[in-house]
Amino acid sequence: MKRFVLVGGGPAAVAAAGTLREEGFDGEIALLTADQELPYERPPLSKAFLDDPRHSDGLSALYLRSPQWYAEHGVTVRTGTAVTRLDPAARRLALADGSSLAYDAVLLATGVRAKPGVRLIDDKVIRLRSAHDATRLRDRLATATRIIVLGGGFIGCEVAATASRMGKTVVLVERASSLLERALGADLGRVLTDVHRSEGVQVKLGTIVLDCVSGADGVTVRTDRGDVEGDLVVVGAGCEPEDRLADTAGIATGNGIVTDELCRTSAEAVYAAGDVANSYHPFYRKHIRVEHHDSAHRQGAVAARAMLGGAEPYAEPHWFWSDQYEHTIQQVGRSEPTDRLVIRGSLEDLSFSAVWLREDRITRIAALNRPRDVMAVRKILFTNHSVRAEDVADMGNDLRRLTRPARIVQRKEPR
Repeated sequence: MKRFVLVGGGPAAVAAAGTLREEGFDGEIALLTADQELPYERPPLSKAFLDDPRHSDGLSALYLRSPQWYAEHGVTVRTGTAVTRLDPAARRLALADGSSLAYDAVLLATGVRAKPGVRLIDDKVIRLRSAHDATRLRDRLATATRIIVLGGGFIGCEVAATASRMGKTVVLVERASSLLERALGADLGRVLTDVHRSEGVQVKLGTIVLDCVSGADGVTVRTDRGDVEGDLVVVGAGCEPEDRLADTAGIATGNGIVTDELCRTSAEAVYAAGDVANSYHPFYRKHIRVEHHDSAHRQGAVAARAMLGGAEPYAEPHWFWSDQYEHTIQQVGRSEPTDRLVIRGSLEDLSFSAVWLREDRITRIAALNRPRDVMAVRKILFTNHSVRAEDVADMGNDLRRLTRPARIVQRKEPR
């Protein structure tokens, strides 16, 4: 009987387990996660989990699959199980408890880890990465009144929005010129910065954190622009791919674990998917690593089929979302600096889509409170379509009906 081992407790590993069974694999499936919990959804940890009473009893509502599902599908889940070494030649994993596990194929879905940075000096400074962190944060939020959030990416902004709606005083510290600048660019980032400020969040941009100092009355964040005082610090900035297992095994790495379009690594019978995978994308013709829940889920399914000998590549558009206050941010696609930006809707009214064009093709869309635009573009992004900028900008046009046959037979390939 064959044994496939899935290393990781996120959507890539769980999707792989489900796909293996759906495709008829009747061998042994072992899912190993260093977390003490069954695999769970991570996006809610910075949002609803912190203040929604429905989550007060624990993580069960966030489980990607129920305990019964694993039992019914013959998937052995080993929580609290860290893998310390991978031997591709022997096809064996060394575990932290001193034991080892042989495999016929292994999927590395190890996600990301926090970058070294702010010292976690005591329970007044919490780095939000896991369910354990989120539980500690929820408990501390119950009594803290002044919250300092370090990092203006999605995790930091979501925590700031949640804490603000809970009635807390929130200071959000970011070193860039706007919030979400890396993900959305400076122009759209400034819109989201204004949203947070309008909700009462004190946003400090262009600010570098130097250290945290704990005291009897709270914690002080020392920055290059002065000290910030609070009761609680939440670190939501800085992560990197957890590729050390592959790297020490001699598997090709570089901004994650390098794979082909089938999630195969440089080692035979070793696959990688999810946030840790720097995978070749056949449409973009280059390796891309993204940290998106949707991509991880889809890559896990592709990896599972490849483990069974299939040849269906991961060739989907990259899509993500974020909920902050009553607003929903969504994005799909990738653009280049030379692509033309067209705004559809109203930045002032907080209902708009930013659409990037390369000649007459849409390459990317980022939208605030316009999910239908995003879904429309998602469907046609990789098709042979053609649009005009003025038609995209015209709110009277439905993007779902806007595309028409391309005007040219041959087009420039995406860079």
